[in-house]
Amino acid sequence: MDILQGHFHQWGAVLFFVLLYGAALFFVPFYKKMDRKPATAYLAFALAFAIEMHGIPMSMYLISWVIGKNLPEGILWGHTLVGAIGHVGMYLSVLVSLIGISIIGNGWYHIYHKYWSKKSGQGQVVKTGVYRYIRHPQYAGLILLCLGMILNWATLPLLLAFPFVIALYYRLAKREEQDMINEFGEEYIMYMSKTKRFIPFLI
Repeated sequence: MDILQGHFHQWGAVLFFVLLYGAALFFVPFYKKMDRKPATAYLAFALAFAIEMHGIPMSMYLISWVIGKNLPEGILWGHTLVGAIGHVGMYLSVLVSLIGISIIGNGWYHIYHKYWSKKSGQGQVVKTGVYRYIRHPQYAGLILLCLGMILNWATLPLLLAFPFVIALYYRLAKREEQDMINEFGEEYIMYMSKTKRFIPFLI
């Protein structure tokens, strides 16, 4: 229990992780720039992760209170399942997060130069870089970052929120696709037939 006590109440670390994960949003201008729900949901996810990882382990206290005993090490707190698989979850978290950041960065570079930076009516359907394979790399990257947080530090709020985050970005992606069809017509429909929404060759 001393290990647990030493790991929590580190509010500087909480701030660090919120800023670290929140920085990804600078490369994801959301739908019509007025819709703040996707950004808010992602930030809330990152905040819950950081607080339970370095602040107050609310899930562990709640579940311990419900079942009437302390949770064993590695169950719904730091480096989930550490007793069974060591720090594999942490390493997978880093790998998944790096993939997510790479996808976001690559997508931002291509869509910024060919669509966002253009005047109205001058943008084009982006088909280069990661857009050759998926239509929404920024949202796919944010979902991967959320998954990376879960792999590193699975808690009850994160497990409950993750399906909500996926559903939110799925709905947003469909709305944006309809806007692109309205703007580019048959060209975007053909592009959709050759790409996937989030995962190359799958979904």
